Amino acid sequence: MAKPTDKPDDKTDDKTDRIKDSAQQIWLAGLGAFAKMQQEGSKAFEALVKDGVGVQKKTQQAAEETLAQAQARMTGFASDFGNRAAGGWGKLESIFEDRVARALEKLGIPSAEEVAALQARVEALEAQLKNKDGAARPARTPRKTAARHPAEAAAKPSRRRKPSGDA
Repeated sequence: MAKPTDKPDDKTDDKTDRIKDSAQQIWLAGLGAFAKMQQEGSKAFEALVKDGVGVQKKTQQAAEETLAQAQARMTGFASDFGNRAAGGWGKLESIFEDRVARALEKLGIPSAEEVAALQARVEALEAQLKNKDGAARPARTPRKTAARHPAEAAAKPSRRRKPSGDA
């Protein structure tokens, strides 16, 4: 008798065997990839480190250039600000001096130039007088105060109070 059930079992066994073979191949492919990565992993890691060092150097150089440009700009700004501040301070000082001079003029106080001119004129006049008087008169001697004569001192009453012991 023929086995009618043998054929369906054979088909099922074939499918199962093919699935097992496929799973086995996937497993072996994974193990092969893992083994290959273990062998070449250190090489790949070193290559990645080398690439990373290159990128780091490039970015560091770019950052340093950007920093240098920023420093140059800030130095320029600081210099410009200092010049403007000094100019502004000079203008403020000039305005203050002008206003003080006008206020002193309104009060009738002579300026420093007028005082200096007057002082020079006085010195010139003193020199002229000295030249004229020096030729005409002998030099003056300071006056001495005469001491009181003892007789005058006795005649003049004292201003001191006399003790009043008899009263």
